[in-house]
Amino acid sequence: MAKTGPYVSLANTNEVAVDLAVDEINAKGGIGGRKLKLVKFDTGGDPKQAALAVRQFAEDNKALAVIGPFSSGEVRVAFPAGERLGIVQMSMSSSAPGLTKGFSYAFRNTRDEKTVIDEVLAALRDKKLPMGTAATAFATDDTVSKAIGTAVLPVLLKKYGIDNKGAVDFQYNAFDLSPQVSQLAQMKPDIIGLGAPPEAAINLAKELKRQGVSARLIGGTTVADPDLPRRMAGAGNSMTIGTTFFADLNDRTRSFAKQFAAKTSAAGMTRHEPNQQDASAYDIVYLFAEAIKVAAVTGEPDKVAADRTAIRDALAKLKGFPALEGEISFGDDHDSIKPIYVIEARDAQWSLLDTRKGE
Repeated sequence: MAKTGPYVSLANTNEVAVDLAVDEINAKGGIGGRKLKLVKFDTGGDPKQAALAVRQFAEDNKALAVIGPFSSGEVRVAFPAGERLGIVQMSMSSSAPGLTKGFSYAFRNTRDEKTVIDEVLAALRDKKLPMGTAATAFATDDTVSKAIGTAVLPVLLKKYGIDNKGAVDFQYNAFDLSPQVSQLAQMKPDIIGLGAPPEAAINLAKELKRQGVSARLIGGTTVADPDLPRRMAGAGNSMTIGTTFFADLNDRTRSFAKQFAAKTSAAGMTRHEPNQQDASAYDIVYLFAEAIKVAAVTGEPDKVAADRTAIRDALAKLKGFPALEGEISFGDDHDSIKPIYVIEARDAQWSLLDTRKGE
């Protein structure tokens, strides 16, 4: 987990969701009569610490599998480490395209940003919302944000026949974005494709409002923060993004959200509504539990290498698992296939615009 770093507002509650899932499974007797044991490591969002965590879990703790790490930057070093050690890792985020390619033990319970933003644009098209012209704005010092700005958005804008007027870039922790917004104002785009962590997205939206730029911000999972519309202080009424979890979707998601709120309130946390990464982390526990059950994993210390491989193979074959986020399967690249919910900021909260299969 990452309790500090650029994605702290998205990542610092993942631990609560994992605890909920582990407690639920153990309260029902565990798996085959054996309880799950959870070991934790705070990477602080640091790739070097993520690699260290994987080695510690695999070699010192003799873990069966690893939940995480969070970010694409962490995954770039943690997945190779896990492959060498022969232990499954499943990230709850890390949405830059192609991060699992070439690895057999690496999985992601996420959708890559190209797929997510593709579905956002498809929803805008189907709803006949203005999208004739576009510009892009992205952080250059964050792995996934830079990938969105330089590789994902240009390709997708071309795919949908959108006139790309240009791009601006910035550092993700930059406070003054007035020069970049001045450039965007001159481009007069209908939509602005965004690659940025939540804090940068908030600063950009506020500056757009201050300069009177009315373009719709579009983005993917990097800004899927439940508190984002409220924190934008009225500047977010023209933002549309894709996410893989919507808390008000059905009775099951609402029940999870209620339990999550109780836990985060008791812990004194500031955010009490679960985000996409919280739901993903919760589902990873159940995905691992299903793989452990299907593969008849022993849990014996002298069989840990074989058990880890059996978990990997069971996950790769898993199809249509009834998860909190929706039915989950894994593609050939070990990325999850699951629904994408296109949501937009309205009156200081997210509202559901469309549900996409995202296959």
